Amino acid sequence: MQAATPLQDTAAQALAWMRAAGFEHAQVTASQASMDELNVNLNEPTLLRSTESNKLALMGITDGRMASTEVADLQPESVRTRIAALFSDAAAAPRDEANAVSAGQHTRIVKGPQQADLELLAAKMGELLEFRSRETPKMMVEEADAKHTLLRWHTLTTGGSDLAGTLGWYGLGVSGTAREGKQCSSFNYTGGVADGLAAAPVTGYFGIEDMMRDTERQIRTQPLGGKFAGDVVLMPEAVASLLNWLQGQLSDTQLIAGSSLYRDSVGQPIASPLLTLRSRFDAPGVAPVSADGFVTPQVDIVRAGVLATLTPTLYGSRKTGLPHVPVAPGGWEIPAGQTSRQDMLAGVARGAVVGRLSMGMPAANGDFSGVIKNSFAIRDGAVGPALSEAMVSGNMARMLRDIVAVSRERIDTGSLVLPWLRIANLHFS
Repeated sequence: MQAATPLQDTAAQALAWMRAAGFEHAQVTASQASMDELNVNLNEPTLLRSTESNKLALMGITDGRMASTEVADLQPESVRTRIAALFSDAAAAPRDEANAVSAGQHTRIVKGPQQADLELLAAKMGELLEFRSRETPKMMVEEADAKHTLLRWHTLTTGGSDLAGTLGWYGLGVSGTAREGKQCSSFNYTGGVADGLAAAPVTGYFGIEDMMRDTERQIRTQPLGGKFAGDVVLMPEAVASLLNWLQGQLSDTQLIAGSSLYRDSVGQPIASPLLTLRSRFDAPGVAPVSADGFVTPQVDIVRAGVLATLTPTLYGSRKTGLPHVPVAPGGWEIPAGQTSRQDMLAGVARGAVVGRLSMGMPAANGDFSGVIKNSFAIRDGAVGPALSEAMVSGNMARMLRDIVAVSRERIDTGSLVLPWLRIANLHFS
């Protein structure tokens, strides 16, 4: 038997105090995050720092009433005082028989780089600034960072679940604008996490090179030029927005409210046969454990356009009667398609390459209208100027059905691996 760790001791003590306070069911997570970070501001290295933070996440249920909180001060008196207040909060909460904690879940996870290579972080920031100076001198790197994070955690529940792990990863992030004279591009950014950063130049990660080159091209923009119906080619960042909407339709909020478009669609086509969406819970920076304390096996959400499952949490399952499907907080991919990006663009008579969708909250039926940002016009298969004040409208559910091409190329940001998607029948203005 392995000796108890300090985090396990902290979690076990807090769980005992939760029981003593009167909670019938409880979940406790003790965590410690260590980070080494190198920052760049306005094209100049500015800060190298190391930080460490501790946190205790508490969730308790009494008489079907639930309350939760987080504690940064882990001194015993502070924790016990907060637990007493939490019990009062729970007693005043509405009663809901769907409240529950996980039971019988066990795992130990150790993955990713466990120690930071500070020389590697410095080298990557040096590569970034050298590339900017040489290849995209009009780009102002307003903020950038290269960092290593090590997260340790231990989760215990009154149902006997015992989950723990140590997760390490490297991260890169770059944001900024490009300027020429009095003209300036719109803000642009990209970033992601990986198990290592030594295998490629810094610009080979997370679409950094494309983002910086595109930002320079966005200094001068043109209006779209009239209303028309056409195609969009969504860059991976915009694809992520489409997936966020879909996954929201399949999870607790929409399912419990009865507003999900796909509540009764498992086993039915909901998207183009070209689309598959599956988990990647072994991705960098991701642990195969759900927020409500369940080990998460790999899962397909959509298979060749057919909805394979909904994803209610334990609470959502108990509330709706739907099968519980635990998922990790991140780790998803769309498999690569058969079409190159070049051929995908060549097939568009009129439309736009869309970097980001700014559409607010789509209507209950999926209708939306919003601004497309960091985007370029397409005319007769050729990519043209960057766009200003361009609007696009359509329906999110129909967009899934109207996918006509999936690119061979993909961008891996760690938690997501996504291709470019060409989607027909959008309305531009």
